[in-house]
Amino acid sequence: MKVNEVVKELRALSDEELISKVKEAKKELFDLRLKQSTGSLEKPSRIRELRKNVARMQTILKERENGGEK
Repeated sequence: MKVNEVVKELRALSDEELISKVKEAKKELFDLRLKQSTGSLEKPSRIRELRKNVARMQTILKERENGGEK
């Protein structure tokens, strides 16, 4: 899935849904880091992907909080 498609899907979500998705992603990140430290992580690129998605969701939330102003 392309980045633009991901961003469009995230922007379509409500604030509550975004907040819950951020929490889920952070929990998954924690679990992946734990697996990485034990050496049983199968797909290390998933960590980077999740970090970027969390940042995207937090950016969208912050934009909405500020009224979309830059």
